[in-house]
Amino acid sequence: MLTKIREKAQGAFAWGILIVICVPFALWGIQNYVDTGEESPVASVGDKDFFQRDVNRAYEQYSQNLQGMAFDEQTLKAQALEKLIKDEVLLQHVHAKGLVTTDDAARDFIQSLPYFQVDGKFDNQRYKTMLSLQKMSSGEFVSRIKNALIMEQFQRSIIDSSFATKYDVESFFKIQNQQRDVDYVTVAVQKQIEQPSDEDIAAYYQQHQDLYQTPEQVSVEYIELALDDIAKTIAVSDDKLKAYYEEQKDQYTTAERRKISHILFAINDKTDEKTALDKALKAKEQLATKDFSALAMELSDDKLSAKIGGDLGLFNVGVMEKSFEDVASALKLGEVSNPVKSAFGYHLIKVTELMPGEIKPFDTVKNEVTTAYQKAQAENAFYEAGETLTEMSYENPDNLKTVADALGITIKKSTFFTKDKGEGIAADEKIRSTSFTEEVLQGNNSTPIELGTDRLVVLRMLEHKPAAARELKDVKQDIVAVLLADKAKQQAVETAKKIKTRLQAGESIQAVATDSNLQVTTVSGLTRSKEDVPMPLSDAIFKAAKPVGGKPTVFIAALPEGEQVVVSLSKVKEGVMTEDDKKQLELATKNIARAFGQTEFNALVNSLLADADISVKAPK
Repeated sequence: MLTKIREKAQGAFAWGILIVICVPFALWGIQNYVDTGEESPVASVGDKDFFQRDVNRAYEQYSQNLQGMAFDEQTLKAQALEKLIKDEVLLQHVHAKGLVTTDDAARDFIQSLPYFQVDGKFDNQRYKTMLSLQKMSSGEFVSRIKNALIMEQFQRSIIDSSFATKYDVESFFKIQNQQRDVDYVTVAVQKQIEQPSDEDIAAYYQQHQDLYQTPEQVSVEYIELALDDIAKTIAVSDDKLKAYYEEQKDQYTTAERRKISHILFAINDKTDEKTALDKALKAKEQLATKDFSALAMELSDDKLSAKIGGDLGLFNVGVMEKSFEDVASALKLGEVSNPVKSAFGYHLIKVTELMPGEIKPFDTVKNEVTTAYQKAQAENAFYEAGETLTEMSYENPDNLKTVADALGITIKKSTFFTKDKGEGIAADEKIRSTSFTEEVLQGNNSTPIELGTDRLVVLRMLEHKPAAARELKDVKQDIVAVLLADKAKQQAVETAKKIKTRLQAGESIQAVATDSNLQVTTVSGLTRSKEDVPMPLSDAIFKAAKPVGGKPTVFIAALPEGEQVVVSLSKVKEGVMTEDDKKQLELATKNIARAFGQTEFNALVNSLLADADISVKAPK
């Protein structure tokens, strides 16, 4: 178990093992459990069938989480199907165990989801619209949420019940804080001069044509539903705007800014109320000749504010007692109050900064009010149009004209773009990702794409240009560069192997390095958290076997640019818990236990998968 943790924690100290490891089940595209008609399933788990559209939706969810990262579409789709199957196997298991969750728990979870919130609060209209876009009823969605919560409940019952002993934690830190002594030489990649032959270039081109292709491109036509566009059609009048302005006056009001200082004369065991009041009255008289801040530093029993002249900063209602606040709110700039009693004692209060509140006149904010009013009035129309857009684009999958005419929207067209780059509407990754889905490439309308909370786009393919091989003459120089680089790296590998053989035969690294005109680097007490050596080299050093029989462990590690490092590992010293580790002991124990629990859970899921009735169709 600890070896597994170590393998996951190579490099700089992975305090990641000491953060929460248990991740709640991801909510895949919420149509995974919708009836899919007569379409043939691509996989089955018992009586539950999964169709290609389920995989596509799961893939879309996956790919959206990998925005900006390179990935293989087929590999990702295979992972998406694997995740669907795994979740279904677990779901059937927890149902068989009779686990349930309440309607209240599901409701509370749904209302906490940011997708359904407006200004930080659950919005029922947005909830209905989002479900409508996914063509799912509220009942179906609640059922899906309940399933996810039950699976998470089961997962946590295993993970949270796991524990780590003192021995486990000490063993972890022995591995994590281990120290290693190494000597190594780096064989650089030497620039090659001799050019490859035309035969070699042609052979490489034939074997790697997939690397030298123009990228796949598409152009699309699309319709865009935008709240701003609908808002511009909302008619306004001064009466309506003024009424809206009155309703939303707080939005156009600048609150008063009032900064105060005080001198406190405390009432306590040593000072009674009369004495404190007398001190306050005497101090008020002294202010005729003394500065307030200087007197606060000298007399105030509030020692924290006394250090800065009694300054309490900006005055906020609701922080102090009412008697204090009433007086502080009524004072003019520079005015000092008479003694004010609170539970702490008597205060002298002074207003040191005052900026009156202001309500912006209607005429000065009329344009802002107009925009806000139109948007507010357009929201219902936007949601209704969104439902129409969703329904009609789905019911008429072979064209956009029907829905465009119904909504009075113009069909727009894009220029060609690739999966990785585009202009205009295609500059958005969501647009590019959807445009290359199987659904769109087959000629169907896309599902509605949300660009923010106030824009919906439906697109369909206009023209598709498959990836095509580039001619050899156009890529010849690129191939030459690759062949030269490969030859240089191979020479470095051969040199490193020869050095390794000599070291394993018993020659000293210094002697071999001198013969090869290389420099020896010595690092003593290397730990996983130190940055004395490049990370890939550190990873290799800590994965290497310990020296046996007094003989060093010799191995080769490759660096990202092709350099080969020949390493002689001479000593391994077991780690001990540091003072910093001891401070984190409770957290370490808790999360190592979680790591054990996660491993137990994964083993259970794998066992369920092995016993489940699963069938998967081979891809076409």
